[in-house]
This record gives sequence, structure tokens and C-alpha cells, in this order.
Amino acid sequence: MPVPVPQQRSVPAAETSHGDLTLLVIEDDPAGTTITVPELSAAAGTRVRIRTARNLTEAARLLTDDVDCILLDLALPLTGGGAGPGTPTADAGTSGTGTGTADSGSLPEPVSERAGELAALTHVLGIAPQHAVLALTAQDDTELAAEAVRVGAQDYLFRGELDARVLSRAIRYAVERKRADTAQHQLTESRLRAQENARLERGLLPTPLLDGSGLSFAARYRPGRSRALLGGDFYDVVRTPDGTVHAMIGDVCGHGPDEAALGVELRIAWRALTLAGLCGDELLSTLQQVLEHERQSEEIFATLCTVDIAPDGRRAGLCLAGHPAPLLARHGLPARLLPYQDGGPALGLLPRARWPRRQVELGGAWSLMMYTDGLIEGRVGTGGSERLGQDGMVAMVNSRLEQGLAGEELLEAAVAEVRELNGGELTDDVAVLLLGRDPERIRRWGGSAPRSHPASVDRPPSPPARAAGAQRPPL
Repeated sequence: MPVPVPQQRSVPAAETSHGDLTLLVIEDDPAGTTITVPELSAAAGTRVRIRTARNLTEAARLLTDDVDCILLDLALPLTGGGAGPGTPTADAGTSGTGTGTADSGSLPEPVSERAGELAALTHVLGIAPQHAVLALTAQDDTELAAEAVRVGAQDYLFRGELDARVLSRAIRYAVERKRADTAQHQLTESRLRAQENARLERGLLPTPLLDGSGLSFAARYRPGRSRALLGGDFYDVVRTPDGTVHAMIGDVCGHGPDEAALGVELRIAWRALTLAGLCGDELLSTLQQVLEHERQSEEIFATLCTVDIAPDGRRAGLCLAGHPAPLLARHGLPARLLPYQDGGPALGLLPRARWPRRQVELGGAWSLMMYTDGLIEGRVGTGGSERLGQDGMVAMVNSRLEQGLAGEELLEAAVAEVRELNGGELTDDVAVLLLGRDPERIRRWGGSAPRSHPASVDRPPSPPARAAGAQRPPL
């Protein structure tokens, strides 16, 4: 029995409007139709353009992005449509968001006893996962109609009730339901990605292991990618049983998800090697081996800065692998860069490189600021032709110190000022951490500092800065 669908009529471009819909009818005998396009348009209030296909092969040719809805006769045979008996067809789950569809990781749906009658529908859902689909079946065959919706169709119609008003309503309903299903599917995927990013972020931004050290800790992290939670920068701080505090900050070249994953691997490897007793050149040589085995390309490298602070907190060992030197501020004195002339190359550049360890005197009360190059490579000046650089960063930090800022407030103010000087968001990742020693604070806490907390991403603005004091505080 031929399907009573509207007669096909070409619609001039001048007659179309923003609300026009295109319906693709897949039926083996579109002749003898009873509903005309003017009647359908009058009933719907929206012009519907009709395309007809006699088989699945012709349907695939007519299926373009401007098609809004597909009306499929479930009695359509697969033969002549590019598939035949025994030919594999797309799984119904590829319809993406239809009712009852399965995610690629889900268990397979049980095979329906009427799966053969839905072969054409399954094929159409496979080649048109983003289109709304209406299933057309015999009068009162509610079981098959319900099964079609469960497989992935947005709605069903019976041949006997197919008039202009029912068809126009069904088209609008199917299109809107498909849009809602697609939006829900995208929202679910977005939530899953956010959960995955959050799990990776917990590895990228670790909780420092500083209990019993008496040192303070603060950190700030901002990924360079738009709407990203993580990037290629990484850091960690741990205290070994002998009382030495080890700190590290690094930067994998690039700032995408692959670089972030590699940064997490390097951070975990550094923590494991440090707790195992490695330090200095031996540790960096082993980290380079990890990088060489895990990177996706030989062009990938990573810069690194490591500091090991003696148990008395008055001196430290410094190793630089192509990384900017830390900033040291002693109580009451301007901040200055630590020596960087004896640094080694970035990890992954030279197969048998060496990284000398330099001894640094810290003093009694101090703060040490470690950072990635995203903090110093922002643009400044008229037209943004110059970069902030290390000298500009030192001047900026000293200016904030004179205002009385310290700790988290100082980090937030520094990152905010760098972003403001750049004229907008920074393109590179930024990680900054502060380690500090204050003997007076240690005495107040009975020999140990309060528990430190991991850094957060994109904190809200901090309270207004305190008025400048007479004496410069440490970082």
C-alpha cells in the first residue's frame, strides 16, 4: 500500500523563510499521494519542503545537512538500498541521542523478536545519526511502533491517520525532541569530560606533603587553553623522612591534553624517585628517561626546576633544567633571582646531559617563589611588542611587596597584573608556588606550620590589598 505523503514541489528561494523545514520521505512508491504541500503548510504554519527516495541508496544521496526530519516506511525492504540480507548494518546506538539508544561502552541491547522488521530503520539511524526520524507503520501495530521508538526513532505514525495536521505536528515534535536529545547528550558528554578533567587535575595539582617541616606553602595555577582545567605545567612538594623538603616545578612544551598527561606522569615519577632517595643530577637523568619513553614525539621536551631545602631550612640545593631561576626574598630585603648560570638543558634535548647542583644560602626568614615561563612571557607596553621578562617580574613582585601583600594574596595579585598587562588571557599555562620560612610563625605553631592545601584553579578575586607597612614582609 503506497504511503500517503505530500507531493514533492520545488520551493523558490524567495519563498523560503527561517522557519522552513525539509522532510525526506523514504518509501518505495511515493505515487498516488493525497496531501499537497499548500495544505501541509497551511496546517503547520511553517513551509515544509519535501524530498522523496524510493530506496536506501537514493536516500543516502538525498540526505544532506539541511534535512530536518526523515519519514521512513518500516515496510521498506533493504534490497536495492545498498544493503541486503546478511549485510551488516549500523547499530541503533549510533543514532546518538534517541530514546533507548545505547552508548558505545554500554552492554548490547537484547535482540528484538521483530528486529527484521526494523532493519531499514536501523540502517537509516546508522547513516543519519543527527537527524530526527519518524517511523511509519501499519495501522494499530503499536508493538512495532513502540519498538521503533525504543531503537531510536523520535516518534511513530500509523498510515491510516496520516493527514496534514498530524504529519505537521509530528514533524515539529520529532525535530524538537531530537534537538533536546542532542543537547542532553552533549551535556552528558560535557559532564563526563569535566569529571575526567577533574580526576586528571587532582594528579596535576597535588596536595603538598609538608607536615612537620614548619614551611608555609601557597600555589596558583591557570591553564592557557580556553575553558581548560589543566595544562602542561606541573609541580610538587614533598618532605622526606630525613627532614629535607623537596620542591619541583616544570613545564612540558605546549599546553594541550597530551602535554598535561605527560606533565602528570613526570610529576608522579619525580615524587616516587624523590621518596626513593634520588636527588639532583641522578634524579633529573632518570626523569629524562621517563620523558623519552612517554613522549609522543622526539620534539617534545620539558623544563624543570628542583630545590631541596635542608632540614634546618637555612640552605638549599638548586638544579635548573632549562627553567627560569626562582625568586628569593629575605625578610626586609627586595626579592632577587637565584643564580642561574650553571643550569643544564631542558629534559629531552640532549641524551647524556648533566645538571649541576648549586648550593644556595636562604637565611633565617625567607620566601622562595618558583614559577613557569607563562608568568614572564606575557606582553607589555604599547602595542604589546615587548614581554614582561624576569626583570619585569622582579620589579612587579617588589612593588606588590611594598604594598604589604604576601602568600596567596601576592600570587593572585601577580597573576592578575600579568594578565592585565597582557591585555587579556595569557596564551601559555601559568603555575606559581611559594615556599616560606618564618621562625616566629614556627614558634607560634609549636615547631610546625599548619597543614598546607593544594592550589586551586581560577580562584575568585582576593580582598583588597592591605595598606603598605613600614617594613617589607617576605613573599
